[in-house]
Amino acid sequence: MSFPEKARVVIIGGGVIGCSVAYHLAKKGWKDIVLLERKQLTSGTTWHAAGLIAQLRATANMTKLAKYSQELYGELEAETGVATGFKRCGSITVALTEERREEIYRQAAMARAFGVEVEEISNERVQELYPHINLDGVVGAVYLPKDGQGDPANIALALAKGARQNGALIKERVKVTGIAKQGQRVTGVDWQTEDGNTGHIEADMVVNCGGMWGREVGKMAGVSVPLHACEHFYIVTENIPGMTQLPVLRVPDEYAYYKEDAGKILLGAFEPEAKPWAMDGIPEDFEFDQLPEDFDHFEPILEKAVDRVPLLAEAGIHTFFNGPESFTPDDAYHLGLAPELDNFWVACGFNSIGIQSAGGAGHALAEWMDSGEKPFDLGDVDIARMQPFQSNAKYLYERSKETLGLLYKDHFPFKQKETARGVRRSPFHSHMTERGAVMGELAGWERPNWFAREAQEPAYEYSWSRQNFFDNVREEHMAVRQNVGMYDMSSFGKIRVEGPDAEAFLNYVAGGNYSVPVGKIVYTQFLNNRAGIEADVTVTRLGETSYLVVTPAATRQADQVWLMRHRGDFNVVIMDVTAGEGVLAIMGPRSRELLQAVSPNDFSNEVNPFGTAQEIEIGMGLARVHRVTYVGELGWEVYVSADQCGHVFEAVAEAGFDLGVRLCGMHMMDTCRIEKGFRHFGHDITAEDHILEAGLGFAVKKDKENFIGRDAILRKQDAGLENRLVQFKLNDPEPLLYHNEPILRDGEVVGYLSSGAYGHNEGAAMGMGYVPCKGETAAEMLGSKFEIDVAGVRVEATAQMQPFYDPKSQRVKV
Repeated sequence: MSFPEKARVVIIGGGVIGCSVAYHLAKKGWKDIVLLERKQLTSGTTWHAAGLIAQLRATANMTKLAKYSQELYGELEAETGVATGFKRCGSITVALTEERREEIYRQAAMARAFGVEVEEISNERVQELYPHINLDGVVGAVYLPKDGQGDPANIALALAKGARQNGALIKERVKVTGIAKQGQRVTGVDWQTEDGNTGHIEADMVVNCGGMWGREVGKMAGVSVPLHACEHFYIVTENIPGMTQLPVLRVPDEYAYYKEDAGKILLGAFEPEAKPWAMDGIPEDFEFDQLPEDFDHFEPILEKAVDRVPLLAEAGIHTFFNGPESFTPDDAYHLGLAPELDNFWVACGFNSIGIQSAGGAGHALAEWMDSGEKPFDLGDVDIARMQPFQSNAKYLYERSKETLGLLYKDHFPFKQKETARGVRRSPFHSHMTERGAVMGELAGWERPNWFAREAQEPAYEYSWSRQNFFDNVREEHMAVRQNVGMYDMSSFGKIRVEGPDAEAFLNYVAGGNYSVPVGKIVYTQFLNNRAGIEADVTVTRLGETSYLVVTPAATRQADQVWLMRHRGDFNVVIMDVTAGEGVLAIMGPRSRELLQAVSPNDFSNEVNPFGTAQEIEIGMGLARVHRVTYVGELGWEVYVSADQCGHVFEAVAEAGFDLGVRLCGMHMMDTCRIEKGFRHFGHDITAEDHILEAGLGFAVKKDKENFIGRDAILRKQDAGLENRLVQFKLNDPEPLLYHNEPILRDGEVVGYLSSGAYGHNEGAAMGMGYVPCKGETAAEMLGSKFEIDVAGVRVEATAQMQPFYDPKSQRVKV
């Protein structure tokens, strides 16, 4: 068996994902592509996948990738001669509760906004399309006629053949035993054949497509790839006489799906509590293996299934299958450039949707690898979203019990993960929980989302309508608007940028002007070469050669990596200091009064105007206050050394008692910011949203000579805007908005809400979203009639470019 000594890229893993990456790189004309598979192609999890191929995903870009997969699989057979078994059989999802009906109707509205063909259908229509179903308890259904199914192994083999036809080298029964590195780059891989031959391939790039081995492959390179294998079950019946092609049927309230397959029925499950597997490692000889049957685990699913599709009671079981698949902590796959290295890529952890995702994921990764830039926003799946601690084996074991079932659980707004909680706690954690905080989790951080009243159970009661915390958040919201509120912002990322070139470096890597006095705070963005927004941050000058960059909690690692990768020859040090300081936000018209009660310092406009920071004494300790706001009120963020946080909290709480200070949570922050039209990174602003179209041109200093994205800003300025980010308020106070609801302009769907929340001061749900406006002024665009589709019901909305609340921002500067 001959091996090359050098390759442009080595792909590790020959499942459907690895084959897709090889195929798409080869189609782009790459040469010297080597794919190494430890056993045989598809022998890990691909060979036993169910092969469901749905179009609709949770976001527009994930839907775009799923639709691409469908289109590709429809063409592969003609290109390669390998039958993929792909057919558009359609899919039906039925609801057995009113809450689930609301969810699937909202999904249907979202599908229309994303350009996916969908219809809400009656029970009679369900029966026509799927005559074997028992409709007892069915209260709603949606039908996607272009959803499909295929043969998973043959799809992978077709991709492999297509890759070979375009010059890729695929080697089976070759295990990667080591990954060589130098500095921030991998330099090659060590390999070993089953008969004991060994060697090394130099590589310009390496791609980890290791599937459920992905975490171990990552470890060889010093890269964190959080995923864990779980047992995954399905049964296949004996042949059923007269059985013809049927749509895929999903009954998420019973955790089940049904797929017709060559005259048989495949019944699969996403049970609410899964069984993690291979805690001590995957057996070395694992190849096309299945796991022991566990009928007791599957029996509750089967009992409901026999009632839902009665012919199952008469059809014998031909196969009871149990095979492992890998799941990630947040139920989204891992794609992209590993944060730890500059040429090590990841594409694994596909959470049982690998077949429908593989085509699009391989295409997107190949585009990224080829151009050096993401083809569009991939924040949902970018491996950089993961936190290093999430590779902890015990954490993954506990979380994976839950994540397998998340696909079919109710996807309620604000739904919190229940497992593997409590890992990251702020210095104020116990003070908050003692006072009724109901915690949410983000990037492992436990954060107060809302506060329960004294006699109220401090827990979520989920719903698509007003949840049990709605009034609590309204009271917190109004406390900040009318009096004073205090909340914990310690989870937000804090990155120190220090060194002789700190000022010049930030002026290059971000859009604002950092040639400012010590103590000045600059709201700014990191831009890519298309002037898309890679990060939304504040930068505070702490000293002549020292700055503090404050980022959202979930993107701290990604933002720090962005800085590191653009450091070049600048003489700077970039450090994560998040855990070193706790942060209490004190916001509202009486916030100055509260701070003056606990500190001898001067908080007046003359000494501490908006957008500046100062060192203060507070209680018997020390702190630094930043006069900024994300809620649109007078206020300060109080940065306190972690060792003094307990004391400072107690001092402020005691002083605030007479003022009626109210503890608040993250939900309040979201409802206040939407009234002010403040953007939410990852929703309203992403890597593919141009900063001018996002309405953030004021944060860019275009007269700077050289910064990333400058040319794209000037081009857009000359060419004119094609889209504008618009704020909406429903004219009816009852419906609720979350995000992805379609925007209708003069009766036509033109976009969807990027974010939504209830504006308690404004008395209605509010949202933001991009509206096409090429060749129009803002006034011409706003002269239209706007509606928002809420679960299939059109609700009239008022549209504005300026904030509904305090449009001139007078309240923050008093």
